[in-house]
Amino acid sequence: MTTAAIREKLHEYINIADDNQVKAVYSIFEDQIAEKYDQWEDKEFLNELNQRTKDFESGKVKGIAWEEIQQKAQNRLKAKS
Repeated sequence: MTTAAIREKLHEYINIADDNQVKAVYSIFEDQIAEKYDQWEDKEFLNELNQRTKDFESGKVKGIAWEEIQQKAQNRLKAKS
């Protein structure tokens, strides 16, 4: 049986399967279905992080203190109330 035929049969089966059957099929493939993302392996993420760090350390970008961020968030919450 070809892969295309198997896919078609699986689609047909899943479309008519009850909830327990769908969950059972999903549990078999769950590890392969779930995309595992590790930001420390993502070169684009690391490049962005490094660039932001350089910008901050060089003074090109001014950082914001955690306390200031908290205060702004509290002010916005109060304004919505």
